[in-house]
Order: sequence, then structure tokens, then C-alpha cells
Amino acid sequence: MTDPKWLAWAQHMHSIAQAGLTYCRDPFDRERYAQLNDLAAEILANYTAHPLNVLQDILTGERGYATPKVDTRGVVFQDSKILLVKERSDGGWTLPGGWVDLGETPSRAVEREIWEESGYETRAVKLLALYDRNLHGHPPFIFHTYKLYFLCELTGGAPAMSMETDGVDFFREDSLPPLSIMRTTESVLHRMFEHHRNPDLPTDYD
Repeated sequence: MTDPKWLAWAQHMHSIAQAGLTYCRDPFDRERYAQLNDLAAEILANYTAHPLNVLQDILTGERGYATPKVDTRGVVFQDSKILLVKERSDGGWTLPGGWVDLGETPSRAVEREIWEESGYETRAVKLLALYDRNLHGHPPFIFHTYKLYFLCELTGGAPAMSMETDGVDFFREDSLPPLSIMRTTESVLHRMFEHHRNPDLPTDYD
């Protein structure tokens, strides 16, 4: 699945506007770039349930040259079961993870996210996959995103809820729960199990 044309157009329009507002000094051109940014927000508002003013604030808040955002996900196995957490926002289950913070390495980010969302302490040991979110069955999202999947070893901790999650458990491949597909898709989970069965597989990438 790839993102719909309207989303690709809005993202591209926003990236041009963001770069223009970052580097352009002519006040008239800056006004035109701001209008282009607002037009991108209008496209998004027209095709989604999000209010126009909220989308304008989100797009205007982006600064600098536009690049894909980076989302890390932790792949933790125990007795051939995979660790998933239940999202409070939609009730679906997902690999623990989230955005990489500025100044943070991807491996440290995924270890932090696993601990925050599940209560388990881990150590990242291998990058299993680097995927373009648009190509792996996720619903459309406002920002172009790269997803990094790290194999992580359990080192301690215990299952615990968080502000974002209200469930922590390990699941077999043939008994996966309903997923939060904004974050994790079934096809990706099956691929992570394939990496578990064949640890010599190289890192996947798009």
C-alpha cells in the first residue's frame, strides 16, 4: 500500500513551503510560501477529520529543511513469543516504540521506548529492518516516516503500564491480537518472526 495522491501532494507542497520559509528572506516570497503551507493544510483537512486550524499549527510548527521523521520499534522475543503493548489511544496492540528524540541515538531511543511503554529493560543488538512507512500497509499519516526495527534482548524489568499503554504481553505468531496498524502491521510482525527463526538474515531495507 502506498499513500494516496492527495497526501503525497500535500506533503510535497508542505516541504516546499517549509524550505522556503526557512531559507527565503524576501517578505513577499515568504508570504507566498505561507499561503502554500496553508493550502497544504486545506488539502489535509478536506480529506481527513482533523480541523484546519490544528493542521495549520502542526505544519507551521515544522522548522528547517523537511526530512522524513524517524520512528523506532523494539522487537523483543521470549520463548518464541513477541512483546507487544496495548495503545490507550486506539485499543490496538503494537511493538513498543516511538519517535527518536533530538540528540538521541536510534538504539538508545528504542531501549528507552521499550522501558517507558512496557516496563522491560533491554539492549538493542541488531537492526532488523529500515522501512519506509508508506510501503508497509499503514494508514495514511501526515508526515513521511522511516521506521527502524531493532532486535532487543531482555536484561531486566517487569511488565508495567504507562500513560500511553494499558497492556503488556508476549504473543505467538499464530495468535496475534488486534493491532494498532497506525504503528504496527501484521505483515511486518510476520517478517520479524522470520528474522527470529533465521537470525543470520541481513537487515531489510526499502
